[in-house]
Amino acid sequence: MSESVKERISKLRAFMKEKGLDAYVVPSADNHQSEYVGEFFKARAYVTGFTGSAGTAVVTKDEVGLWTDGRYFLQAEHQLEGSGIKLFKMGNPGVLTVLEYIEAEMPSNGKLGFDGRLMAMQEGEDFSSLLAHKNVAVEYAYDLVDMVWEGRPKLANEPVFLLEEKYSGESRASKLSRIRAAMKDKGASYHVITTLDDIAWILNIRGNDVMYSPLVLCYAVVTMEKVDLFIEESRLNVSVKEALAKDGVVLRPYNDIYEAVKDFKAEDVVLIDPDRINYALYKNIPAKTKKVQADNPSILFKAIKNPVELANIEKAHIKDGVAITKFMYWLKTNVTKTTITEISASEKLEEFRKQQEGYLWQSFAPICAFKEHAAMMHYCATPETDVKLAEGHLLLMDTGGNYFEGTTDITRTFAIGEVSKELKHHFTTVARGMMNLARARFLYGCKGYNLDILAREPMWSLDLDYKCGTGHGVGYLLNIHEGPSGFRWYIVPSKHETNTLEEGMVITDEPGIYIDGSHGIRIENELIVRKGIENEFGQFMHFDSVTYAPIDLDAIDTEDLNRDEKLYLNSYHKLVYEKLAEYLSAEERAWLKSYTREV
Repeated sequence: MSESVKERISKLRAFMKEKGLDAYVVPSADNHQSEYVGEFFKARAYVTGFTGSAGTAVVTKDEVGLWTDGRYFLQAEHQLEGSGIKLFKMGNPGVLTVLEYIEAEMPSNGKLGFDGRLMAMQEGEDFSSLLAHKNVAVEYAYDLVDMVWEGRPKLANEPVFLLEEKYSGESRASKLSRIRAAMKDKGASYHVITTLDDIAWILNIRGNDVMYSPLVLCYAVVTMEKVDLFIEESRLNVSVKEALAKDGVVLRPYNDIYEAVKDFKAEDVVLIDPDRINYALYKNIPAKTKKVQADNPSILFKAIKNPVELANIEKAHIKDGVAITKFMYWLKTNVTKTTITEISASEKLEEFRKQQEGYLWQSFAPICAFKEHAAMMHYCATPETDVKLAEGHLLLMDTGGNYFEGTTDITRTFAIGEVSKELKHHFTTVARGMMNLARARFLYGCKGYNLDILAREPMWSLDLDYKCGTGHGVGYLLNIHEGPSGFRWYIVPSKHETNTLEEGMVITDEPGIYIDGSHGIRIENELIVRKGIENEFGQFMHFDSVTYAPIDLDAIDTEDLNRDEKLYLNSYHKLVYEKLAEYLSAEERAWLKSYTREV
């Protein structure tokens, strides 16, 4: 691995020298600023050997740096070992940001290069303005990785399907009407959209171009009369074309967007999202054209689920809860009788999900991590790392499914046999944090960072923390991570998660404890934001848990729970039994009754 990485970097440097570049940036994004990308776009992973979903590589003449966040520190250390690549742990004290590093390393009158299609407009502008005092030229037309990457996968070209209104809860025409009203409010006559989940939501289309995410590679330009959809037409069958055409959608070739935006005139006003339109596309819009910079209006629209979506989401979670419960029963019953490994356990859970009507595929790469592997937040078992489950420790499983009724994300940590007092104490601490946030009552206007301490307080009281957010929004048969709200105690501008918590949002609640070399624990439920009573103090809000699966009582130390926590856990488990019992066999139902007993 490390030798091939070194060879790739050597070849990349040769092309950098040919182009006169002093540094070259390789981000994780695709042309659409997606968090998770298709195989064609995994350039950073190819160059560095680090396969986490988040990270940026910077190659200079003498050094290669890799920046990633706390979810991936342990994984990155392992995967970069022997490669010569320096790991920059984002957010840690004294660690330079990518911008700070490049400013320090770039020589005066030098040249910085990157593929402008993979860089958000705002990122490109930041590079340009930051390096102006050194008279550094920014070259954004070079895809050097493509020159190095032999056997690069082809662009995804999967069929597109329509999401029926019985699932979406709102017609394409209605959504376009709302988008156009937002455009009119901004004084815009055009809206250029590159983000795949925004386009999929607006047009009620889905596909399979990004592994796990049901998205379609395309761009869109919305006007007051029509929508130009830039997509390979061969991917759409007759019924999809006809449905889109009825709502004024005109099909154009995928890459024609880059020439099309050059035709904007001086009197045109174009709405763009500076964090979501790519730099190359932005630079192709004529300088004389007026540009209104604002968040894509669809970001907030799609985050607030409508009543049909919310009803469907509950159905999806009941199906998912049945699969998880059947798996938990199977695991507890068979772990001492037969060999079960991380990979075989993951495959077994997928088998139970496939039994559920309307199930499509997994919503992200499953995390099935035993013992010390679980200390790596985003561990992915491979044949080389796969281990057998044994009594006396914990198995963490963070998984999810895509159903026509919605997207799920659930984490459960299971005790394999009897576990130690310390493991029970840590498990119960995590469960307390999850329940504390789920039980929150708060005034409208609160944001995620106002409430995050409710989840972290049990961990902080032990002088422990976890290097990630507590929760993220979840799309409706869309991205597993969806803005613009989430839970985190500090603000990360690039995460776009500080919007007010609005009724109808769906957000995860997933605190954890991760002890390097020993164990990892995470318990995750999804929460729906609801309105409570309104009185002289304002509009009160609360959460409803929509995830239905037992929290493993074998790992709970009831002495660590206070009265309110016991009441909540008992109430939650009663709800789990009521939602799931009818879909289980008699043996499974009796087992569930025991695992949802009052404590």
